[in-house]
Amino acid sequence: MSAETDSSTDLVELFVPLLEEGTPVLRPTRGKILGFDRVLVLATPEYDPSVEKWAFPPGTVVTCVSETRDGRQVLVASEKVS
Repeated sequence: MSAETDSSTDLVELFVPLLEEGTPVLRPTRGKILGFDRVLVLATPEYDPSVEKWAFPPGTVVTCVSETRDGRQVLVASEKVS
């Protein structure tokens, strides 16, 4: 008997916009690739919804856009998939 595990190739670094910060802020986290243009937002170990309000909380399936931040390409969660 063997347990199924997620492949590390299914995980990506993902940035989620924070709400109510007074200035645009992105929180780095991980996401699980579900298919073309769909990523499941995963929580960071420190995730606390009473401290930060994520635009797309863990468990949300999102589409992403690629943006250049600090000279590198990153994936930013942009829209909830219904």
